[in-house]
Parts: sequence; structure tokens; C-alpha cells
Amino acid sequence: MTNNIVLFEPQIPANTGNIARTCAATNTTLHLIEPLGFSTDDKHLKRAGLDYWNDVNIVNHKNLEAFLEYLGEKPLYLITKFADRIYSEADFTKDEDIFFIFGKETTGLPEAFMQERAQDCLRIPMNDEHVRSLNLSNTACMIVYEALRQQGFPNLELSHNYENDKLKG
Repeated sequence: MTNNIVLFEPQIPANTGNIARTCAATNTTLHLIEPLGFSTDDKHLKRAGLDYWNDVNIVNHKNLEAFLEYLGEKPLYLITKFADRIYSEADFTKDEDIFFIFGKETTGLPEAFMQERAQDCLRIPMNDEHVRSLNLSNTACMIVYEALRQQGFPNLELSHNYENDKLKG
């Protein structure tokens, strides 16, 4: 089973870089649906991802249709503020690859696409009176860690011994 973060036409390189770092830390595959709002050579993208780019499995898709063809019948969850179902209510423990798709920072996912898949939409609770949306890299991190929590954090270190451990003096 593999968790997959899918970014639909991301526009802000720092968000994509931060998400790439989360993917490296969690063994999550990162899918990028074009067009991208930046060059993959962008210095802000590389800075946000630091030196983890070689540890991220990245799959590029020319457009949403190409991604959906790649996806086939695998589970796809749309992360959107318009959903009625809360992300923590979904069961991410099935023994299959899971895909979480996030919309671009300015306009989200295409409306018709969301309406066709309304039953697969998930929401992160927030106070909508104070903000329009949560930061993309923060939401991707929350969602993938909820999936990993439900799955028992497979192949991740639950503790680690460091040479200069600040808690053990």
C-alpha cells in the first residue's frame, strides 16, 4: 500500500517543496498535474524541498485526464473545504494504494470534477468565518499523517536514537 499526494496545477513553489519534504519523510509518492505555475528548476521550490528531492518519488501527469487514466479504479479522495465529510471519518486502512488530490492554491479543484465525485470529497474542519482556506502544504501534511496514523505508521521510525540526543543529555 502506498499513500499518494496529488497536486492539481500547483502554483506556489514553496508549497510544492514543503509537500515534497513531507513525502520524503513519509514514503509518500508525489504526483504533479500540469500545468505547473512554476519551473521545477525554481530556486524557491528547491529551497523548500531542501536536499530531499532525490528521496521523493515524483510522477508527472500532463493534465487531469492523464492522471485519471493513470489512476484507474484506485481510491481517490478530493480534499476540499466544500465537502460535508470530515477527513478523519474516512477509512484509510484498506490494503491498496490511496490517492489524495489537492487543488491549486487560488481556485482549488475544478467544480465539475468535484461534483462528479462528491462522495469522495473530504474536509478539514476550520472556522470559515476567519479564513478562506488552509495552507496547501499544511493540509497535505495533516491528511497524509492521518492516513499513516490509521495505518500504524508503516515503515516509519516511531523513535530514533540520535548521537547528540537533546533529551538524553
